[in-house]
Amino acid sequence: MENILNPTGQTSRGRVAIFIDGNNLFHAARTIGIEIDYAKLLKLLCHGGSLLRAFFYTGVDENAAKQQGFLLWMRRNGYRVVQKELKIFPDGTKKANLDVEIAVDMLGLCGKYETAILVSGDEDFAYAVNAVAYKGARVEVAGFRNNTSPKLIDVADRFIDLDSLIPFIVKEPDSEEQKAAIAAAKANGLLFMDEEVLQAVRERTSPFLGKKNSNQEKSMPTEVTIPKHGSRD
Repeated sequence: MENILNPTGQTSRGRVAIFIDGNNLFHAARTIGIEIDYAKLLKLLCHGGSLLRAFFYTGVDENAAKQQGFLLWMRRNGYRVVQKELKIFPDGTKKANLDVEIAVDMLGLCGKYETAILVSGDEDFAYAVNAVAYKGARVEVAGFRNNTSPKLIDVADRFIDLDSLIPFIVKEPDSEEQKAAIAAAKANGLLFMDEEVLQAVRERTSPFLGKKNSNQEKSMPTEVTIPKHGSRD
């Protein structure tokens, strides 16, 4: 894990502040058929640094007991939860936008941390990432590549590809296929699952992926190391 999380050989990332766009991450993980273990995710993101704060931003339904239990667990396991009540739109969809809260907190805490880690794929954060970088902080973006805007990746100092870290952040899987694939990856010292194997697992275990994806052109294997972007002048 050391090489993939610290490809540059840097000894420390300093004080780390983590900003998780909860709704964005949840839907990205759900799309590929996995569930995030947030204790594992926090440990992984803090690697090589000292945690200052870990914020989790999410919309909430006050009547959803299961969600309230989850948020209580998050508060007791290292996260500071920032929540906003879900709004119901005329078409019946429910949504809560916390982009402003995330951007304000990133800028407000700037100077208290050396490294900010934004867990989101939303292109709208590109301006905030640039603003934080211009104040002298290092900004890393973490997300699943297919769900992360290229523009957001480009403005970050580093992109942490969560696809290549699935074995380290996935919640104990329910399916035998997922268990076998993850166990094999760990046993062989792999830091990623082969794309063909991963796609097969996704299709068998996710209700969101069907046979229509089987004929799509396969993407290149996920990277073993996390690409580092050049520093901005």
